[in-house]
Amino acid sequence: MKECPACIAVDLGASSGRVIAGDLVDERLRLREVSRFANTFAKDSASGNLCWPIETIEEEIHRGIEQAAALTPIASVGVDSWGVDYLLLDAGLRRVGNAVCYRDNRTQGRIERVTKQMPAEEIYRRTGIQFQPFNTIYQLAAMAAQAPQQLSQARHLLMIPDYLHYRLSGMLSNEYTDATTTQLLNLKGEWDADLFAAAGLSRILMKPPVEAGTVLGPLRMEGSTAKVVAPGTHDTASAVAGTPLETGTEAFLSSGTWSLMGMESTVPYFSEQARQMNFSNEGSFGRRFRVLKNIMGLWLLQRLSQEFQASIAATLSAASEAAPWRSDVNPDDGRFLNPASMKDTIRSYCRDTRQPEPESLGEFARCALESLALSYRATKEQLETLCGQRLTRVRIVGGGSQNSLLNQFCANACQLPVSAGPVEASALGNICVQMIAMGEIAGLNEARALIRHSFAIQEFLPQEQVPDQVWKQFQQFAATGKQEDIR
Repeated sequence: MKECPACIAVDLGASSGRVIAGDLVDERLRLREVSRFANTFAKDSASGNLCWPIETIEEEIHRGIEQAAALTPIASVGVDSWGVDYLLLDAGLRRVGNAVCYRDNRTQGRIERVTKQMPAEEIYRRTGIQFQPFNTIYQLAAMAAQAPQQLSQARHLLMIPDYLHYRLSGMLSNEYTDATTTQLLNLKGEWDADLFAAAGLSRILMKPPVEAGTVLGPLRMEGSTAKVVAPGTHDTASAVAGTPLETGTEAFLSSGTWSLMGMESTVPYFSEQARQMNFSNEGSFGRRFRVLKNIMGLWLLQRLSQEFQASIAATLSAASEAAPWRSDVNPDDGRFLNPASMKDTIRSYCRDTRQPEPESLGEFARCALESLALSYRATKEQLETLCGQRLTRVRIVGGGSQNSLLNQFCANACQLPVSAGPVEASALGNICVQMIAMGEIAGLNEARALIRHSFAIQEFLPQEQVPDQVWKQFQQFAATGKQEDIR
């Protein structure tokens, strides 16, 4: 296989962004991090909303692409990011409002209001998407109630990567994988006017979704001959494309601020049972489905580290030395979404559930990690129920795949072998889809074989089992979680 010019992945996360160059050298994939920058939301002084610094993100992307171009010829550029958040443009293609963050509290109570317009059962039957308070449909419902003047000006809604692709290429598009996170796209891959109406909108603001791997146009940078390619613009879609899955009985777990756990499928699972379990059927490369659940992820650990003013390494070290199974929480309880204090919220949860309150850094961190592992087990068992077969392995990718303690807890809780890595799965998937679009890789199976050949994978085997009483208690916690109000 010949060496090719580099494909550039702009991989945006909730805490940082990366510009990464990928190419083929000696029949192996090579990644080079060109730049990395901090990313965080902050309160906008005018609106009071939590917003993303979109201008700063755009400046950092341009800087990173320029740095990449100084290192290597560029074939293409593609952006992936977290889902559900968006920007509005008016008829003159001017921005309307800010890029409001999904952690903003404007969506409180919006699920209940939307489901009065269209029952939850019908929304799920149409979309197969799990109910999360921050889904785009509920953000738009909040805008319809709180900022109707902005919606009246809007003519285009672009998800965060779509907007950045527009700024890079001049082309307006809505890419399929991120479009599915809105809960406004039906399972046929079409925007649903009735869902827009249920959110309080009188028109559809998006274009028909383009496929992951679509060449959008030339990169609008002086002297460049590169193309802008829409990868799987939802970062989890890119991460799953970059996961070296080998069989249909393996689960993926994209581990970071959020944990996205599920399986890849050619058909959606949108039965009433799937709805009760709150599974999502998000889009994947090649019009596959990611049958998955959102789990709060390492957000709890990140917040605890900040509050204790300890590094992640120190936090994990303390957790490894703490007593096991002292107290546990349901990470997906709504109170953990963005509390003023994660420590106080965990203490309160433990008081409410008559458990010992954590006191030390190690006890808090152990509680967070063991609770995540229990969530992984619950999701694994529900996946097996849905697909009617046993899962044989969990493949953990993303930054959290470096967390050996959590990886081992996952193997123990799920009683399955765990394969951890590669770390930069979302950038890898982004780059591989670009390479497929540019004709450098034949397809997804070849891409995954290249990933297995190119990157080290760490293996974890179960060492012990979760105590029965701990598992039963966690199941009770999960049964009274945040989704109870929409069932």
